[in-house]
This record gives sequence, C-alpha cells and structure tokens, in this order.
Amino acid sequence: MIYKKDAIDIPVRVISVFFLGLVIVIIGRLFILQILQHDYYATFALDTHEIYKKLNPKRGTIYFQDTRTKEEYQAASMREYYTVYAVPKEITDKTKVEEYSEKISEILKFDEEEKENLKNKLFKIDDPYEPIAPKIDEITKAKLENLELIGVYTLAMDYRYYPEINLASNVLGFYGSDSEGRMTGKYGLEGYFDKELSGQTGFLMGEKTAGGSMITLADINSVSAEDGKDLLLTIDRTLQFKACERLKKGMEDYKATSASLVMINPNTGAILAMCSFPDFDPNNYSKVDDIRSYNNTGIFTPYEPGSVFKPITMSSALDLELVEPYTYFEDPCKRSIGGFTIHNALDKCFGSQTMTGVLENSINTGMIWVEEKLGIDEFVRYVEKFGFGKKTGITLNTENAGDLSSLQQNGPVYGAVASFGQGITVTPLQLAVAYCALANNGKLLKPYIVEEIRYPSGKIEKTAVKVIDNVISSRASKLITGMLVSVVDNGQARNASVPGYYIAGKTGTAQIAGVGGYTEETNHTFVGFAPADNPKFVLVIKYEKPQRAWADSTTAPTFADIAKFTLQYYGIPEER
Repeated sequence: MIYKKDAIDIPVRVISVFFLGLVIVIIGRLFILQILQHDYYATFALDTHEIYKKLNPKRGTIYFQDTRTKEEYQAASMREYYTVYAVPKEITDKTKVEEYSEKISEILKFDEEEKENLKNKLFKIDDPYEPIAPKIDEITKAKLENLELIGVYTLAMDYRYYPEINLASNVLGFYGSDSEGRMTGKYGLEGYFDKELSGQTGFLMGEKTAGGSMITLADINSVSAEDGKDLLLTIDRTLQFKACERLKKGMEDYKATSASLVMINPNTGAILAMCSFPDFDPNNYSKVDDIRSYNNTGIFTPYEPGSVFKPITMSSALDLELVEPYTYFEDPCKRSIGGFTIHNALDKCFGSQTMTGVLENSINTGMIWVEEKLGIDEFVRYVEKFGFGKKTGITLNTENAGDLSSLQQNGPVYGAVASFGQGITVTPLQLAVAYCALANNGKLLKPYIVEEIRYPSGKIEKTAVKVIDNVISSRASKLITGMLVSVVDNGQARNASVPGYYIAGKTGTAQIAGVGGYTEETNHTFVGFAPADNPKFVLVIKYEKPQRAWADSTTAPTFADIAKFTLQYYGIPEER
C-alpha cells in the first residue's frame, strides 16, 4: 500500500502542537506554583510534609532565703508528676470494664460519680484516648502499674510544685490554665513575672515520611528553647512562717474576717514577710471556696486606716516646725466643721495635752488642730509625698493605689477627718512604706520583693535600693520616733511592748463605712518598728472585722509576739 506524504504530516503536526501546548501549560503551572505562589505552598507543605514540634522550656524556680545565712529554699519549682489515661479500643474484653473501674477508682479515691464517668469512658468502642486523672505522684503511679490493666497508661509530665504548700501563697500566686487551656501565671509573682519565668519556646522543623517519622538525612532546622529565669525573693522563710502562723492564730482567736501582715526592712525597702488570710494551696488552686482567697489583701484591699494615720499628719507638722512634741493643745472635746460634729473616741475629753499626749491618747480633735496648722494644701502635699494615692510599684500583680479623692472636694471637713485616717483609703503596704520614712530619717523607699533575677546564661540582675523622695527631715524623723515610743510606753499601745527594747508604734481602730454612714464594725491595725533608734524592721498588722472592740487587744499583742521573735532571730541585744 502506498501512503501520501501529506496524509502522514497532518496528524504528526496535530500531535506535536498538542504536546507543545501541554509542555507550555506545565511550565506555566510550575512557574505559578514555584515562583508566584511559593510562600503559600511552602506554608502548606509545613503543615503536610514537615514536622513542627515545640520544645518547651523549663519554667523558672522561685526561692525564699534565710536573710542571715543566705541559704536558699525552693518556693516554686517544676516537678515530674504523671497523667493517667486510657485507650478504650485496646480493652477488647468489655466485661472487664467494671473490674477496671473499681480498681482504678480505689487507688485514685474516686467518688461514685467519678467512678461512673470512668466506666463510661472505658466502655467506648474504637476510642483512642480518654484522660482519667492528671498530676498523680510516683507512689500512685506504681500502684496503678502493678495492676497491669490492658489499655491503661501513665505519662510523665512536668507540673508546677509549691513545696511549702500555703506559705506565702498570696505572694507567689499560681501557675494554671486560662480560659483557652493555655498554662499561664496568675496573681502574685507568678502573674507579674509570667513572661520571665516562662522562658522562650523553641522549635524543630524537618522533613517527615508518609508515616510521620523524621527523615534524619533531610535538612532539620531548630531553635533551642530558653529556660525561664529564676527569682530569689527577699522573703525570709523563717520569718514568713512564724509571722504568718501568729497572724492566722490571731485571726481565728479574734474571729476576724481576714488578716494581713507586711514586714519590711526600713533601710532598704526589702519585704521580709508578707501574709494574707484566707489563703490557699497553690498546688490545688482550684479547690477554694472563694476566689477572693487568691487576693493578697496587703496590696489589693484598700481601707480607711484610722488612727495609724495620725503619725503621718503629725510628722508633716514637725517637719515644717509648726509644732514640737511638747507643744500644748487644749482639747475642745468636739469640733463642728461644715455641718458635721466630730468627737473623740467614746466622746472623751482630754483637757490640756502636748502633741505627744495627742498621739498617746489618740485624740481626734488634736489631729484636726494640727491639720489646720498645716493647711489643706500642705497636708495633701505631704500625704502624697508619703506615697499614698498611688501604687508603690512592687512587682506583684493586683496592687491597688488607694483613694485620696475626698481631699480634692471642697469643704474643710475632708481634711479634718483625713488627719486621723477617715475618708481616705490606703493599703497595708503603703502604710509600711510610709512608716519606713518615719523610721529611717525621712527617706521614702520603693519596696521590693525580688532580690535577684537569674538568667539561664548565668547573668544575675540585682535589685538596687531606690530612694523615691526625702519626705521629712532627719530631725522630724527622730522626733516622731520618740513620740511613738512614748505611745507604746505610756499610751494606748502598751500591749505592743517587748521587754528590753524600745518599740515605736501606733494602734488604729477604724469604723467601716457603709450605706448612709459608718457601721459598728471595725478594722484594727498596728504599725510599728524596732529597735526604735536603729530599726531592723517595720511591721504592719491588720485584722478585718475582729470580734473585739479595740486594736490594742488584737493587733498590738500580735505585733509584740512577732517583734519579739524577730529581734531574737536577728540576735539584737536588749537595750533597756
């Protein structure tokens, strides 16, 4: 058979054009994929053909210390616990579910409802995973493993651990999950320093096979995790334990609603002890009756301080030399100001008194007289210089600034009642810082609770002592100290005395404001420092709504017991 040449060329040309067009399409598509849409498909490949694994850093450790020996104690660290889980699809013999549930529940101490939930989980068909219990210890793990139950396993995991349990729990805060299930620090130090304690998460990227395993010969990119920073606290573990123990006993004895304590070094601003009750166990932070237990009332709950504020007013007048300790005042027994009548406690009248006597007897009318000598502008200036009305800046979550807004209102009555601690609110920490200035020749210090931040690299960042302001003169500081010693020796604060030492301090019994006026309920406070001439500590004690009439029978004896222990703890010799 003979074929014509043209008949052969036509289909060849068609086929050639077809394949040429196909090649052009393929090249174009590759250009789009590899050049124009490279970033999109690279990201897509990351999800489907590469592995991305987080490398979790170790959360930093928090330490208490012994301020005498500098020995350190763990307050918060990471510890290995175990999660119990089941693979129900491996339990092919479902007749054993009842037996499994009984044995597991007995070891984990499940109640009937929890046991029933466990049973329902184990009965599931083709279920690859069911959580049973988080955070069990080594002993419990061993008991479960000895049962040799098919489809029941334990997995080691790191959890936050607080070896001292409740000690300083309101200061430390806790490490727990947020609303989205992410672990984060909350309250106190854990909340404030969450970023520093958390460290930096690393990652690992590389090719993986269809089965999901890493291809070891492929390129692997990684960034190592950076562990969190450690914190060394200024808190003395022994003082914290003893002070909080005594504070809690007082709260129970006096049937108070809450209690708080702040002990601070008046020469540096370092917090030596800080307690707040009710408290909680941060190892089991979810098991609280009231979330207010998380609050550190020493920094979070402002209140009207009452008569412990009188030394602030008096020292301001001493600083301007408007009064001296022996300046006389004739008590009018009551004052009518702006339509309000102000009395002394129990409507007492004290006659002729010195300024020292005004503090010893806690005379309200005497303090109004001093405030009027100052004038409202100078009074407000000194109150603000002492640090009231603003946060101290301590590195703890949930600090409150207090409230001085009443002093901005028109009318002389607001300055009058503020002179003896009514109509304004403060925190126990603010009182502690202000009394430091009374004790240390007039320097207002920034309080701090973290002595060192320790980096994984070995770098150490130390907290420097910071003087915020010179509030009063050294002369005024010495004068008010002598007057406060007389308050303890001869006045209403005798129960705060410690034999062998000069103690400076002041009580405060303040009615609690309610709807339409003040109620019969009170807050009790004592603030003092010792030894008076060279103080080692300032200590604030506060009880909310104790079932006793006056602070001299609640906060004053609590102060005395803690002060006595602290003086002996530091080996300070008796001076009188």
